[in-house]
Amino acid sequence: MSRRSAAAIPAMALSGLRVLELAGLAPAPLCGMILADFGACVVRVDRAPRSTVAVDVQGRGKRSLALDLKRPPGAAALRRLCGGADVLIEPFRHGVMEKLGLGPEVLMHENPRLIYARLTGFGQTGKYAKSAGHDINYVALSGVLSKLGRKSENPYAPVNLLADFAGGGVLCAMGILIALYERTKSGKGQIIDASMVEGIAYISSFLWKTQSLGFWNRPRGENLLDSGAPFYETYRTSDGKFMAVGAIEPQFYEQLLKGLGLDSDELPEQLSFSDWPEMKKKFASIFAKKTQTEWCRIFDGTDACVTPVLSFDDAASHQHNKQRSSFIKNDREEISPRPAPLLSRTPAVPSLKRDPFIGEHTEEILLEYGFTKNEIAQLYSDKEFSPPARRLFAEQRDEGSLFPVSPLSCSSKRGRFVPG
Repeated sequence: MSRRSAAAIPAMALSGLRVLELAGLAPAPLCGMILADFGACVVRVDRAPRSTVAVDVQGRGKRSLALDLKRPPGAAALRRLCGGADVLIEPFRHGVMEKLGLGPEVLMHENPRLIYARLTGFGQTGKYAKSAGHDINYVALSGVLSKLGRKSENPYAPVNLLADFAGGGVLCAMGILIALYERTKSGKGQIIDASMVEGIAYISSFLWKTQSLGFWNRPRGENLLDSGAPFYETYRTSDGKFMAVGAIEPQFYEQLLKGLGLDSDELPEQLSFSDWPEMKKKFASIFAKKTQTEWCRIFDGTDACVTPVLSFDDAASHQHNKQRSSFIKNDREEISPRPAPLLSRTPAVPSLKRDPFIGEHTEEILLEYGFTKNEIAQLYSDKEFSPPARRLFAEQRDEGSLFPVSPLSCSSKRGRFVPG
């Protein structure tokens, strides 16, 4: 996709939405990126940078403003920004914003339409509300971690996808959109208490609801979907790669057996739990005789539910993903997933520009939000911005690019976001 002017880019679903994202780790940046990908004007409020090259790896489509919220001028600037914003994404521990004089009771009093999203691990109340934690802790407290792991092994966390991103960033974005829809009826904002513990627990509702159905009544690693079944497992191929098998339904299981050259009449029943260990060994020995490519030739186009386990590089170049343009490349040749889901009329048009440097758009954003040049100069004189950020702005001035025309720009002409 070539670079286009703002006027040439079709309106996206969230065009006109003004979002302030306070810089944090992992979950909040994903939440902000989701909103930006679908057209929102997302400003990341960064701490004073130590380097002009610091970036947020989930900064796609955002701009960066550098403020020191611990100093009165910085806190006052954020209050003023929130007066013209639709959404604030706040990722700090319980009580931090209140100490800064930036809690929801202050900001929402000044802007009653503000959606104040608080994204934390344990939530705003409860025994652990003020405690530190990470994805593995949140997944553990939700109950989900007890279900993850193979037989006779310790529970394991699948990197930090479940709580940080699925239960955190994604559900927080969903909460913001729900609150925005409600605002079309009430005209009022509200506070979102997005707890990653509760987010991953909610996502695991299927696990909770199926306990009485016998899906999880055996020890961990011996059940249908947790690596116990031979037909829901990964198998190593002769070239050291892997195939993923998910042939749960009987008709799919029959096609799996056919591809493996096996006759179901000569094998135990599919759901004979006692025979699962031996069946896994049998399947493993067969998969080990061919390469991943050879198995793909056998199973592609069938309903055996057998697919290759792809590396990131292979996923981006796989024929199916290429046909759907599932991965995109930015102007630095960096590959990442395309925004999902795909909307038919107002699809996401993700930015293909590099992610912003910390503080890169500070003056540009402040001017858009109504600050005068004299007020910005006063912030400079108060040393509100770090020396690296000031050097970056000076370099941009010298190059004549301090206020570039950009499709990311959110001028007042675009108006306030009014969903529905």
